[in-house]
Amino acid sequence: MTAPALLLAAPMTGSGKTVVCLGLLRALKARGLDVAAFKVGPDFLDPAFHERACGRPSANLDPWAMRLQTLVELFEWTASGAELVIGEGMMGLADGAPDGRGSTGDLAALLGLPVILVVDCSRLGGSVAPLVDGFLRWREEVEVVGLVLNRVAGPDHAELLIEACEATFSTRILGWLPEDPGLTLAERHLGLVLPDEQPALEAVLARVGELVAERLDLERLVRLARPPSLACLGPPVRPWPPLGQKIAIARDAAFAFAYPAVLEGWRAAGAELTFFSPLADEPPAADADAVYLPGGYPELHAGRLEAAAHFRAGLETAARRGAFVYGECGGYMVLGRSLVDADGTAHRMAGLLPLETSLAEPAPRIGWRRLRLEDESPLGRVGTRYRAHEFHLARIVSEGGTPFARAADARGRELGPVGCRVGSVAGSFLHLIDREAG
Repeated sequence: MTAPALLLAAPMTGSGKTVVCLGLLRALKARGLDVAAFKVGPDFLDPAFHERACGRPSANLDPWAMRLQTLVELFEWTASGAELVIGEGMMGLADGAPDGRGSTGDLAALLGLPVILVVDCSRLGGSVAPLVDGFLRWREEVEVVGLVLNRVAGPDHAELLIEACEATFSTRILGWLPEDPGLTLAERHLGLVLPDEQPALEAVLARVGELVAERLDLERLVRLARPPSLACLGPPVRPWPPLGQKIAIARDAAFAFAYPAVLEGWRAAGAELTFFSPLADEPPAADADAVYLPGGYPELHAGRLEAAAHFRAGLETAARRGAFVYGECGGYMVLGRSLVDADGTAHRMAGLLPLETSLAEPAPRIGWRRLRLEDESPLGRVGTRYRAHEFHLARIVSEGGTPFARAADARGRELGPVGCRVGSVAGSFLHLIDREAG
């Protein structure tokens, strides 16, 4: 039986959903519940923190980029063996792609998940009531079942907020959390700093878990959870086909952005996965028929990657024997000839693609994408369509080769060719999420 679930959302981004989610996961786990988590949307970072908080892998459920079957299958995978599932929304409850779809509210409506609204009250008084009331009335099929008042100045502030809410609507307030600078998670240019790079993370998780247990009505919160309204719709869905039978995957602080659902899909299809660390100057497995370089932060480690001679030689050897070498975003940059870091220093990369990139003059590119393959590869035939996400600051200085794909934005507006391919080596700045339906 599928585990009951709750979905944390907020009126706007930056409301503290991640910290509240981590606190709930820790507090409920401390009470003996086997709790799991997922993240709405394409964010790679928050699921890594979920896993540290609850000890279970956390999936991404993206209602814009994923087919319904994929969403259901990933929820089932996340919930397997768990007693409760906590989902963390993205941005504000109603925020999605520019075409108006893909919001946290869309996922709540699609799966029938009850919503807990986390409200940043640091600059709110009585206005909290009409703000929340608007979300309670927003969509009939999106049910907000409880509120968490976050970043409250103290008991007097909490009393004011609670009185204003109780005079306006009946939705249950589950408690309030104080403003606490000690609960801040370190950030960098693409979001949170990776968990392994935050030595104080365990202390933060312990503190927020204790605070949530002390301040929120956990018994009531657990009772508000319910299973999704959709049963599994068929056989397991695999977002991408395997890149090969034996796939070598780069995994370290420079290559951290691989969706677990993609890797599990490859395993389910019978592929053998091995992992290697370019930062440790490890080459991909010598018998791999595919090499995957996911996104991450190569710009922060460009000097080490330039000095990683065994890693670069291993990529060259794989390409010469015809292995499919595929890079996304940061991985794509590393397959190029050079990468200029934020200080303006140029670093030699693998040189397998005619690509030069730079962080010296950032050119932000953020958004969901539609993608159509321009060449046959293990990812599919010419014309195969994917949903994808783009999120980077790097600027392309030069790019050659055969275009890897053509892209459009979430509104369907053409963006032209993206990425490049030379022989069995290919990549782009886009993170593939799922194949398109139909």
